[in-house]
Amino acid sequence: MPELVALAEVIRSGFVESVHYGSAVGLGPSGRAEVALGRVDAPVLPRSSAKPFQALACLTAGAGARALAGPRLAIAAGSHTGEDFHVRLVRELLDDYGLDFAALACPPSWPEDQATMYELIRQGQDVSRERMNCSGKHAAMLAACVANGWDVPSYLSAAHPLQLQVRSVTEELAGEKAAHVAVDGCGAPLFGLSLTGLARAVQALVLAAPGSAPRQVADAMREHPEYVGGTGHQNTELMRALPGALAKGGAEGVLVVALASGHSVAVKVIDGSPRATTAIALAVLRQMGCDVTSAAAFETVDVLGGGVPVGRIVARS
Repeated sequence: MPELVALAEVIRSGFVESVHYGSAVGLGPSGRAEVALGRVDAPVLPRSSAKPFQALACLTAGAGARALAGPRLAIAAGSHTGEDFHVRLVRELLDDYGLDFAALACPPSWPEDQATMYELIRQGQDVSRERMNCSGKHAAMLAACVANGWDVPSYLSAAHPLQLQVRSVTEELAGEKAAHVAVDGCGAPLFGLSLTGLARAVQALVLAAPGSAPRQVADAMREHPEYVGGTGHQNTELMRALPGALAKGGAEGVLVVALASGHSVAVKVIDGSPRATTAIALAVLRQMGCDVTSAAAFETVDVLGGGVPVGRIVARS
């Protein structure tokens, strides 16, 4: 696919071992594309980078500020690592609406946090729906359904009123119609957008008026990054390192980052690997003149040999 560009190199002992190709776009606060690499107007599946838009749809559908605020809104927009404090919050949200973990339609999973997974194994426990990284989003979707009197068992149908609201919110934020409708790994409908549309959508969250529903989503994620990811999660740590930034990754090499200034980036690595996406996004922000010095630790990734660094993964400028 010659229209794609080399976004990052994997350098081992001075040798370029691998190259990550894909596309990346950077928007200035005005919405104009200041950096455009590769197929920025071609549709991509945003995967979990779409969770902030899904959370916004749940909020505006009537789940309400009482139910979805602070950490609850952050976990609705996040891909949590399945730690105990994540599961407690999901349980509290479901309890408020007379539901339990059995209502979740996301697939059972081990938690992504390894320490938690090992402890569950030691206890003789098995995979569960509440440990799946999307359970916060699903709990928010269920809350919106109960609040509106919508059918609960069919909440993942693309024709369900909630999912129609998700599509409408996503298209409004992106400024374009969905290019494709797919099923995400958690079973929820997924709406394809151009990379530019994806960057435009996340930009709209951080530039929204204070107190508005879109801004509530952005603020919750930035104020409670541990619920967007978890212990050691790159999205969580990037938001802590870069005050005012909103970061949300998705499977198959997708990442969106938006700064409080309104600069936003969307990245798609075509081989599906996420290992260089943060470095690529930071390189695009630097190219737009943004100060990302406080996140310098994320601009390269160590390449190990014998358990010690022998090279690095770097973004191509």
